[in-house]
Amino acid sequence: MRFGLWRLDGEAIEQVHASVIPLEDRLEDIIEQRVEILGLGRLLVIGRQVATRTGKRIDLLAMDDKGDLHIIELKKDRTPRDVVAQALEYGNWAQALSFEEIRDRYASHHDGEDFSSDFATYFGADLPDAVNTGHHLVVVSTGLDLSTEQIVEYVRGYGVPINVLFFQYLRDGDREYLARSWLEDPIDAVVPTGRTKKQEQWNGRDFFVAVGEDEHRNWDDMIRYGFVSAGHGEKYRKAMANLFEGARAWAYIPGTGYVGVGRVVTPAVRISDFTVQVDGRDVPILEARLSATNMGEDADNPELSEYLARVKWIAVRSRGEALREKGMFANQNVVAKLRQTFTLQRLSEVFALDDTARDRPGAP
Repeated sequence: MRFGLWRLDGEAIEQVHASVIPLEDRLEDIIEQRVEILGLGRLLVIGRQVATRTGKRIDLLAMDDKGDLHIIELKKDRTPRDVVAQALEYGNWAQALSFEEIRDRYASHHDGEDFSSDFATYFGADLPDAVNTGHHLVVVSTGLDLSTEQIVEYVRGYGVPINVLFFQYLRDGDREYLARSWLEDPIDAVVPTGRTKKQEQWNGRDFFVAVGEDEHRNWDDMIRYGFVSAGHGEKYRKAMANLFEGARAWAYIPGTGYVGVGRVVTPAVRISDFTVQVDGRDVPILEARLSATNMGEDADNPELSEYLARVKWIAVRSRGEALREKGMFANQNVVAKLRQTFTLQRLSEVFALDDTARDRPGAP
């Protein structure tokens, strides 16, 4: 595979000649920092130099928004045949990875951060229930000999999800360029279905609920009047609709931590339909004393209104007592199923609950 690049300066046509990339690891650095340069869409990097069970290390391991793994192996100083054989070995190892193994490897390469949370933040969607149902092998090279190319095409013909990405480094004075081409367009790649690797099963009860404090909502109001809320957009309204009567809501202030847990008493309604107790009588919440300065904005608009779900608090904490630890689930979604065992265990310990906890006397 040969690349050609020419610079056009008016009538002058000058070829930009290929060079050897200065440092062997530099291309790996570039791909890790800007993984989209591969042309595979958005990928979340699980880790770099990820150890396999045999002690060998994958250059880069990543995941796409469907939950498929991508094994990215650079040729470096190996022969093309060697790197292809290595990629196949890594593919055999990766296809057996469970959700827990993927999660743990991500944490070890990202300073203990929670994989599910980071996935949701990065892609703007929850992690699929089943991950690693397919995988992709990507060999990065400056070129292949004909026999190696034939080997790759042969195994691809039998459904092995391997492809070769060619990079050429070019330099023009102080300017540097990378040219990219594929052995076969990734859009046409055949990806066989693998074995399902499911993440932890949801218990059907616990929800993560983000308390996005601003002029429209305030944690002090939620404690005082017993609710969680979100709104001012269709996705927020739909998110609140996931909370059903009897569900358990874990309130989380973004950037601060977990501050409360309560049982949902009634599903979410528009703020104009929500009442609270003030001096022993029911009044519309917008007539109550509120810390949120503009909670009633767009109250008459069913699409943009704030939506409130009534909650009977079991335990609450101030912002200064919020629980936030490495590896605990947290993402940008307003409402998400809380299924991570570690997070639920820590929350139950700190908030003095157990799996059969009931509302405790004296809770606000």
